[in-house]
Amino acid sequence: MFLRRSYENKYVKFFKSKPELPPGMSPEDASSGEKQSDAAGLSRTAKRNMKRKEKRKQQSQSQPEDVKTLSAELEHIDLAAEEKTASDPNEKAKKLKNLRKKLRQVEELQQKVDSGELKNPSKEQLDKLGRGQALRDELRLLEADL
Repeated sequence: MFLRRSYENKYVKFFKSKPELPPGMSPEDASSGEKQSDAAGLSRTAKRNMKRKEKRKQQSQSQPEDVKTLSAELEHIDLAAEEKTASDPNEKAKKLKNLRKKLRQVEELQQKVDSGELKNPSKEQLDKLGRGQALRDELRLLEADL
């Protein structure tokens, strides 16, 4: 039976005929180079990304396991001291709405953590959980002013 050969243009032929290794490099050097370092053949950006990934991995391992302890530590942050209460009634209404929204987000996040849906909260999520009591206090102050 006659097998038909597919057509290959000159560019495909050229790249198929090129050696796998750079000129002057022996196959033994190539195999030992792979064993030495994974990062040897990577670009500068890829190396930087690897470093960032390792750093994030180390930070996630060093994060405290207990959400309650971090919440207790961050409870002392006073948001009211950072921002002065607004004198305009419209601004107060906006601030109240904003505080209620933030408090609702904190409560939803706390429910996810308590139910086990969120096993490893990020640092930002833990910070948000810790601000819950300060948000409640500030909300109470604003509601008392109205």
